[in-house]
Amino acid sequence: MYLAPKIYGKRSIAAVILLLFAIRITPAKAQLNPLSSQYFQNQYLFNPAMAGIDNGLNLSLSVRKQWSSIPGAPFTQAISADYLLNRAAFGVNVYADQSGLLKSTRAVATYAYHIPLGQNNQKLNFGVSAGILSQRVPLDQVSGDASDLSIARYNERQSYLDGDFGTSYTSNNLRIQFALPNLRSVFNQYNYYAADRSLYFSAVSYKFDFGEAINNISLEPKVALRGVKGYNNIVDVGANLALATNQISVQAIYHSTKSTTFGFGINKNSLSILAFYTTETAAINHYTNGDFELSLRLHVLNK
Repeated sequence: MYLAPKIYGKRSIAAVILLLFAIRITPAKAQLNPLSSQYFQNQYLFNPAMAGIDNGLNLSLSVRKQWSSIPGAPFTQAISADYLLNRAAFGVNVYADQSGLLKSTRAVATYAYHIPLGQNNQKLNFGVSAGILSQRVPLDQVSGDASDLSIARYNERQSYLDGDFGTSYTSNNLRIQFALPNLRSVFNQYNYYAADRSLYFSAVSYKFDFGEAINNISLEPKVALRGVKGYNNIVDVGANLALATNQISVQAIYHSTKSTTFGFGINKNSLSILAFYTTETAAINHYTNGDFELSLRLHVLNK
């Protein structure tokens, strides 16, 4: 007689546990494993101060998924646009990530200001982003009782305001960056990134140029340090090798999470296409075969 209520109660408890587990894992995936294109091709996604760092309008699209796809495997998409108008720059980016049943979408608008400092295209850059973060469980993807109260209550949560701040020094060769993402968590003790949220991002890179004209080759080593709450600081060490006057790009990045990223791309006129493969971190490399990412970037309206 009382069997059905007991079963229903157990199912509800299980659903709550799974939701809490997904809430913890999905932000962690996004924070610990940013898109590979953020390191060299689209640095605006890491640092709002890098919006409009190049003249003209930049349109970017990135998609990442596991190499061997399984049901519920993480899937990430990002689209961005930034435009430089005199010294001011404006940008917008949307970052969507889904892992299992939890879908997280973050959309922000950006304002950046670039101050010329002298020769060699030296600039001091500042940027701030503001927008919303929404986390939902898509009911059409739920196998079982989609009317479960735990799911309904989770989806009833309102989207909340969030933002980022960043600064950088750039020249034709040297780039030094620092950014504070997820500003809400800095000023609000209650936040949805209680752990595994990004605390800061910093990076230094220097581009070496060799050869002239069509034989030009450049090599840009880069070191980045990322702070993550509840996790050891993450160090990224890599380089971008550009051949044939930047028409061919070869990238390699080692992450202190014991994963490695390899990238290859072609730049033709205003279009850039890059493909990346990232091995999984040491903790889970026995279960998956890594991630594949495709990134497109269109540079137009160049002054």
